[in-house]
Amino acid sequence: MYPIRIAPSVIAADFGYLRADLARAEQGGADMLHVDIMDGHFVPNISFGPDIAKTIHKLTKLPLDVHLMLSRPRKYITPFVEAGAANITFHIECEDTIRTTIDEIRSYSRNVGLAVKPRTPLSAVKDHLSAIDRLLIMTVEPGFGGQKFMEDMMPKVKEAADLRAAGGYKFDIEVDGGLNNYTIWSAVRAGAEVIVAGTSVFGQVDLGKAIQDLRTNARDALAYLTAPPTQEEVPL
Repeated sequence: MYPIRIAPSVIAADFGYLRADLARAEQGGADMLHVDIMDGHFVPNISFGPDIAKTIHKLTKLPLDVHLMLSRPRKYITPFVEAGAANITFHIECEDTIRTTIDEIRSYSRNVGLAVKPRTPLSAVKDHLSAIDRLLIMTVEPGFGGQKFMEDMMPKVKEAADLRAAGGYKFDIEVDGGLNNYTIWSAVRAGAEVIVAGTSVFGQVDLGKAIQDLRTNARDALAYLTAPPTQEEVPL
């Protein structure tokens, strides 16, 4: 079983106090920082580019988990590698050739992830599971933070875990969208290990407590894999 890792999503940080927010996330026990890159075409929003990612990298010792929500991710691989990305995840629905993009990221000795939107079946990524380090399953429609967690994505997470076990693959399973102290139970019990959390971390006064609460609830969820909790035991 893979360890649970908490990845606060930088897009939910206060960019007016970015240095302080990143420091609080690092001191609070975050395992990595999730960096959402949006082009306004693949998704209906724009975030920021490699220069801001490079600044983030300079302000923290945490690895950067870069999520490219771009129609053409290949042209941005080199800039984000140079910006300090430890992992680069791109979408199976993009317009670039998937295996060529994977190989290019791998050529920089970076970890490679593939992401799937809610409406995309896992059959779309089956041919690439042996070539990736991370499978990101979106639990909201990508593009905007603060959306409601899509509980109906949990069978997809379970399917990913089953495919990994059956094929002997090594990728970890990441979920992104609407994760909090309640929804983390469903995600972890379905098989997710990397938890992207935006407002449920950066939106809290005490980031350290927010991260620890997520980790505690993830651990408790794992403990109940064989013994379902009563309604009173599930956090509200």
